[in-house]
Amino acid sequence: QVQLVESGGGLVQAGGSLRLSCVASGTFFSINTMGWYRQAPGKQRALVASITSLGSTQYADSVKGRFTISRDNAKNTVYLQMNSLNAEDTAAYYCNCDANRYSGGYYSSHWGQGTQVTVSS
Repeated sequence: QVQLVESGGGLVQAGGSLRLSCVASGTFFSINTMGWYRQAPGKQRALVASITSLGSTQYADSVKGRFTISRDNAKNTVYLQMNSLNAEDTAAYYCNCDANRYSGGYYSSHWGQGTQVTVSS
């Protein structure tokens, strides 16, 4: 089992910044992609940003130039630096990772419980 614990959410004024963190723990051999998704009320969960174990990144168009994803492989931790926040960024943010249990094994997807980000205008 893989556990993901997010932290860093909260209430911030428009134009402000927040940094989210997510730590993976439990039983696994390796983690491939780690990412952040978000879900606003009445909307589907959508990718915000992802990063592979080699550092390749992907961003949603709406956050390009404002958000930066990074990871520390030694700490099994992924970060999301969010700058120039606006009301449209208000959502529950979920950490995700793909992990396997042994070398060459199948990668399964795991989710954190989520952390709320609220941007006041």
